[in-house]
Amino acid sequence: MGNEDLDSLVHEALLNNLDIMAAAARVDAAAALAKLAGADLWPQANARFDASKRKQNLIGIPIEGAPPVIPTTVQSFGVSLDVAWEVDLWGRIRSGQSAALADLEASWADLAALRLSIAGQTVKAWFALIEARLQLELAEETVKSFQTSADYVRSRYEQGVRSSLDLRLALSNLYAAEALLEFRRQQLDRLTRQMEILLGRYPSGALSSTGDLPQLDSGIPAGLPSDILLRRPDILAAERRFAAAEKRVSQARRAFFPRITLTGSAGTLTEQLQDLVDGDFSVWSIAAGLTQPIFQGGRLLANLDQTEAASDQVLAQYALSLLNAFGEVESSIVAEELIARREANTADAAEQSAAARMLAERQYAAGIVDYITVLETQRRDLNSQSELLVVRRERLDARVNLHLALGGGFDLNTEWKQFLDKYAEEDQDDSKTEDNR
Repeated sequence: MGNEDLDSLVHEALLNNLDIMAAAARVDAAAALAKLAGADLWPQANARFDASKRKQNLIGIPIEGAPPVIPTTVQSFGVSLDVAWEVDLWGRIRSGQSAALADLEASWADLAALRLSIAGQTVKAWFALIEARLQLELAEETVKSFQTSADYVRSRYEQGVRSSLDLRLALSNLYAAEALLEFRRQQLDRLTRQMEILLGRYPSGALSSTGDLPQLDSGIPAGLPSDILLRRPDILAAERRFAAAEKRVSQARRAFFPRITLTGSAGTLTEQLQDLVDGDFSVWSIAAGLTQPIFQGGRLLANLDQTEAASDQVLAQYALSLLNAFGEVESSIVAEELIARREANTADAAEQSAAARMLAERQYAAGIVDYITVLETQRRDLNSQSELLVVRRERLDARVNLHLALGGGFDLNTEWKQFLDKYAEEDQDDSKTEDNR
């Protein structure tokens, strides 16, 4: 909508919102789990140093002249390099790694969905703040108008031209307008503090809004492709979770197959500590192992059943996400069309009620109508003007909801996809520096 203040607030919310910070931390945790899942594909090497010292007493050795007790002390030092590797012949470990990577992609999409949601909430909160300020200004103008009207009636009453009933009705109208004014002030203060929390600021109530509610300068383009919904972050997250569940089913099935492991060790064992650095690896071993599960009390079969059931559940949730997405788009399109017609009708009603109020006030001054008619027209004018502000804000909210339902606008060039690509590149750069840890 081309509002620089609003763009700045959205940017601030995306940087400082605490919910986004928590979601970003969850992405980092998922990235760490993905790295952890892939670690078993590589040989595991460990360096080991052993040192021991033992003393024993030899008693009763049948040697003439030997002491009855001969103490002996034995010490040894050893250093070795141990290597172990499971040959992923059936792809069990790779399936687990693929599942973890799919979970990471789902976390990226969750973060993008939250960013999109926070952006939408910020825009709608800003519109609500502007409407609350305009409602407050309308209430202030109403109090001034009703005060003027009450002063006029009081003057006519003191002149004996009008009855005390007219004065009491005018004062009642004024006091009700003053009560509404205080309510509008409270409403503006509450919305201001909510906006500040959304921005990650301390809720001091110092944020101020300026300007009027923006006008929509474009309609909804016709012929939007259904493929546009596939870029919605929540749809992508649901699809990635289904992919992860399928990989876990594959991993559970491969757990029935034999596991082949290779182990090796090389090192040295000596009684002198300085001999450890001579490079003589005189102690070494190489071994291979084959493990075939035979009976585990039904654990493997139960694990397979559990992963298949979880996959079916995630698939149903994925289908439900798609159905809800189509429903949100359809509802948002219809809502904006209906609210647009309602706005036009409300604007006409506000115009007529304002004209009726001015006419009634002139006729009352001329003695043509009673004060009840003036009160009715004043109330209708206030309600119509207030309702027009509400409808204008609701139409803007409907357009925001449509953008959110479509995943970010009317075209396929999406901000969240660019964000995911950027995050993936940063994660790859970080992984290159941490591969040796």
